[in-house]
Amino acid sequence: MKEARLPEVIIIGAGIVGSACAQALARRGVQVLLIDAASHAGTCGATVAGMGHLVVMDDNPAELALTKWSCQLWRELVQGVQLDHEYNQCGTLWVAQDEEEMQAARSKQTLLASNGIASELLDPQALYEHEAELVPGLAGGLLVGADAILYAPKSALILAEKAKATGCVKWRSAEVQQLTPDGGVQLRDGSILRAPTVLVANGMGAASLLPELPLRAKKGHIAITDRYPGFVRHQLVELGYIKSAHASDGDSVAFNIQPRLSGQVMIGSSRQYDRNDSQLDQDILRKMLARSAQFLPKLPALNAIRCWTGVRCASLDGLPLLGPHPQRAGIMLAVGHEGLGVTTALASAEILANQITGQTSAIDDAPYLPQRFAGLAA
Repeated sequence: MKEARLPEVIIIGAGIVGSACAQALARRGVQVLLIDAASHAGTCGATVAGMGHLVVMDDNPAELALTKWSCQLWRELVQGVQLDHEYNQCGTLWVAQDEEEMQAARSKQTLLASNGIASELLDPQALYEHEAELVPGLAGGLLVGADAILYAPKSALILAEKAKATGCVKWRSAEVQQLTPDGGVQLRDGSILRAPTVLVANGMGAASLLPELPLRAKKGHIAITDRYPGFVRHQLVELGYIKSAHASDGDSVAFNIQPRLSGQVMIGSSRQYDRNDSQLDQDILRKMLARSAQFLPKLPALNAIRCWTGVRCASLDGLPLLGPHPQRAGIMLAVGHEGLGVTTALASAEILANQITGQTSAIDDAPYLPQRFAGLAA
């Protein structure tokens, strides 16, 4: 009779990040116990609520390095199985309203090009050839053709199932109540699990387990329409989205539209700081839809069939916390991804798996280490 091996790593959270970490560790032969209160991987938290974009972001060099690497890892992962993930390489079209934003598009193209990322500047004529439903009078845009979207709950489940298929990963559906002072994981039923390493990857749930973490909740709203194939062809984002995404306080909305493979149109985005509830805010939803209609005048004629909310787990500096807790031996962190959890899941998992197994990552992991926060390290 084969003896069961004890876990070397317990992962708390089976969303897209936790499932990716399980798969990355399993490929290295590490014994993992993956725990989540949900019954299946990918059916929880921000993973099931988000838009599922895979987009290179360039607000700072560390964000660019992480998103670029992770998008490449996604392209490799879905090769030949795109439909299983509902993967659609539709590209991201950053829309410029005026000359000032068009200049920002030019600067963005230069920066992306210097990092080996192809993009195409579009004048007004080319913009409307790509997206005929956009409101007249826009200045142009920038198309990043390698960007994509997928259905994150499916991808998380696929990653978890691939991990379990190696024989290295066990699944347990249970609610984690707390981390004990000596590094144990106490479940709601009172039982305590132990492993040399505990990886916390459960988004805003990490704030209740480790209240000292520098995390904030960002609530968002999303709407989805009935099927209108061809209404939009690319992920459409206003260049002003960057200012909205990184505002330090207050509620904000921005134009962000996706064409799903089903023919449906997914509509975002909004941000409400320090909101950790799931209730629809009718005022913010109206503002979000009105903002989208300013760019797509025919959008209000489409039939919306569902609206929902989700809560993003954001760090205080916009970069995820990836690595050992500075003050708690054996505790590793994979939290704080905000709106880029799906995009950066695979690269985050590689960084964590390499740290745990003593290997070197393809990019420098220093910018993401939790010890960068002085209050956490003190």
